[in-house]
Amino acid sequence: MEHAVLDRLFERGSAGGVSLNLALYQQVRVEQVAGIEVEEFAARIAEVALWLMDHQLNLALSARFDQRYVRLPLTGGARILNDNALRVNWESEFPQLDYIVGNPPFVGKQFQSAEQKADLLAVTAGMRANADLDFVTGWFIKAAEYISAGHPATHVGFVSTNSITQGEQIALLWPTLLQKHDLHILFAHRTFKWNNEARGGAAVHCIIVGLGKDNPPTKLLADYVKQKGNPVHQIVTNINPYLLPAPDVIIAKSRTPLVPVPAMSIGSMPNDGGNLILSEAERDELLLTEPGAAPFIRRFVGAVEFLNNKVRYCLWLKDAAPSQLRSLPQVLARVEAVRQFRLGSTAAPTRKAAASPSLFFFISQAEAEYLLVPEVTSERREYIPIGYLPPDVISSNKNFVVPNSTPYLFGVLSSKMHVAWVRAVGGKLKSDYQYSPSMVYNTYPFPPAPTEAQRQAVTDAAEAVLAARAAFPGESLAALYDPTTMPPALARAHAALDRAVDRCYRPQPFATELARLEFLFGLYQQLSAPVLGAGKPAATARKKPQPQ
Repeated sequence: MEHAVLDRLFERGSAGGVSLNLALYQQVRVEQVAGIEVEEFAARIAEVALWLMDHQLNLALSARFDQRYVRLPLTGGARILNDNALRVNWESEFPQLDYIVGNPPFVGKQFQSAEQKADLLAVTAGMRANADLDFVTGWFIKAAEYISAGHPATHVGFVSTNSITQGEQIALLWPTLLQKHDLHILFAHRTFKWNNEARGGAAVHCIIVGLGKDNPPTKLLADYVKQKGNPVHQIVTNINPYLLPAPDVIIAKSRTPLVPVPAMSIGSMPNDGGNLILSEAERDELLLTEPGAAPFIRRFVGAVEFLNNKVRYCLWLKDAAPSQLRSLPQVLARVEAVRQFRLGSTAAPTRKAAASPSLFFFISQAEAEYLLVPEVTSERREYIPIGYLPPDVISSNKNFVVPNSTPYLFGVLSSKMHVAWVRAVGGKLKSDYQYSPSMVYNTYPFPPAPTEAQRQAVTDAAEAVLAARAAFPGESLAALYDPTTMPPALARAHAALDRAVDRCYRPQPFATELARLEFLFGLYQQLSAPVLGAGKPAATARKKPQPQ
C-alpha cells in the first residue's frame, strides 16, 4: 500500500527531477508491528518472517524507483509476545495500537478444551450465558475493551467463523460490543468459504468484520453471491450484527409467533436408550413372535428418515393397557430396559420419567395431519424440504411439527423469503442450516396483512409444489431438492411460489437475498423488535428437552 502511495506522489525514479531518497519517504517498518502468539515456535517464526517480508518489499521498492534500497543493519524488529492472548493485558503490553487485526482460533463451544473454556470465561465474566460463546468471541471482547480503555481511534479487523453473526451467538456477543463498548461495524465481508491448503482440508465458513468507535456515514459491505466468485461490494449506511444493511436489531428468542399462525413444537423424544425404537428387521422379528404387538408399532420419522425415505419404527404404547403389555413379554422386556436406562441417568427429569417407561420421555404427537420441518437441512438446498404426515406416523425430536397447518403456511415456509430468514437468524450444525421454533419460526415476520387474493395465490402455488413432488412418488426429498437433480417442473413450481409469496410483502420483486433480508429486518423492527439500546429485554425461550 505504501508503494502505491509513493507511485502516486512521485514519478518512478525521480521527484521533480531530483533523485528520491527512499530512506526518507519509506516509513512502514517492521518495528511498528506487534503481536501475541501462544506457541513459542510460531512466535519466533513470525519475527523472522516479518524481516524476510520487509526485505522482499524493499527489493520491490528498489525495482519501482530504479535504485538500491536496503535496511541495514537490522535493528529493532517486531515484538511478538509469546503468551496467551486471552490472559495478557493488551493495554499494558501495547499502549498505542492504531489497528488490531488477526485470525483468532475457530472453536465452537462444544469443542473447547477445559483450558480454552477457562480462558474464555475469564474474558467474558459477567456476560449472559458466556459458556455458550464460541472461542473466537474472546478476541472481539479483548479488542473492544482495549478501545474503551482510552483508545477511541483504534480500529479492529478480524477474520472469524460466521457463527458469531448467526443464531444465539448474536444475542450473547453483540450487545456487549455495540451497547456496552459503543462500537460500530465499519466494514464487513459476509460468509465466504476459506479452503484449507492442507491435503483433504475442509472449507471453513468465514466472515471479516471491522469495528471502531467512529460511525462514518457510509460503510463497505461485501457479499459473496457466488461462493467461488469475487464479492459484490455495496456502500451502505449501516451494517448490523447479521452483516446486513439494516438497523441494529437483534432477534430475540420468542415463545410465541410474531403474528397469528399455528404454534410449532418439537417432535416427540424417546430418551429410551434405543429400546422403544425398531429397525425394519427388528419389527418383522417382533411381529413374527408377538403378532399382538402390531397395534402398538408405528412408523418413526426423524429428519434423516423424512428426507431420505428411510424406514424406522417405534413402540407407541400410549394407549396400551397393563394386561396387553403383560401378554407381550418381548415388548415388556423392552419397557423394563427403558426403566433401567432412565433410572441410571444423571439427569433428574430422566430419572423421574422412569416411572412411566412405556411412554416417550416427551410427547407432542398431533392427533391429525401435521406439517413437519426437519431440524437440520443441507446448505446446498435452495429450499427447506418440508411436508405433511398423517397422525399415525410419529415424528421424533429431530423435527418440528405444526398441527392444523394450511397450504398457505406451507407455501410461506417453503419460499425463498423464509429460507433467507433461516440462513440469517438460524443456527448452523457444521455448515448446514439448523431450524428452531423460538429463534426462526416465532420471530419470522410473516406477511402482516395479505389480501384474500394474495393468500389464495400462495395456496394455489403451494399445492402446485406438492403436485410436482407427487409426480415422482419413489424419489426422496433429498433427491428432489438436490440442486443437481431437482426436477425442472418442481423448480418452476417453487419459482412461482416465490413470486406469490413476494407479492404478499410488496409489489416489486426482490433482486437478491440481501434485498429480502433488508426488507424482512425492517418489517421485524416494525412488528416487534426495538433498535438496540431501546431497552426491551430479550424473551426467555422455553428449552427443548435434552436427553441425558
